[in-house]
Amino acid sequence: MSVPFPEPTAPAGSRAEVLGRYLDYFRDRVAAKLRELPEGELRRSRLPSGWAPLELLKHLTAMERRWLEWGFAGRAVADPWADWRGDRWHVAPEETLDVLLAEQAGQAERSRAIIADHDLDEAGQPGERWDGAPPATLERVLFHVMQEYARHLGQLDIACELAGGTPGE
Repeated sequence: MSVPFPEPTAPAGSRAEVLGRYLDYFRDRVAAKLRELPEGELRRSRLPSGWAPLELLKHLTAMERRWLEWGFAGRAVADPWADWRGDRWHVAPEETLDVLLAEQAGQAERSRAIIADHDLDEAGQPGERWDGAPPATLERVLFHVMQEYARHLGQLDIACELAGGTPGE
């Protein structure tokens, strides 16, 4: 699937639809970047910070789950920090690109359902995610999730270029 860039002039039924289009686009670009990498580059870091492309994918999926399911919706999440081991991102040996992309796709569906069921100005459920602060609105959560995707997509673009991949979105 190739999600087109959400052009600013394309009609949309709501602000939530606009935000959803951008999230879909960012998810799609991350997946496309990872699919173009040779297998040997998926677990290799070319950066001083040490993260590998598969770790970034797992992080983005877990981050989205933390903010939308565990945070905003207040759902029980068995391991909201599943992307971390110690002080860094972690991917187990059995977690392949296909497995992690399937998890990302499943999370995207759950996120879309949450977005469809709530107004952007609705505050999230109180819970552990907020560390005692009042829950953020869905709009604020979505902006945070989008900035994470956009920032990490840029970082992934650099890592892919260093690995010989095509630069750009």
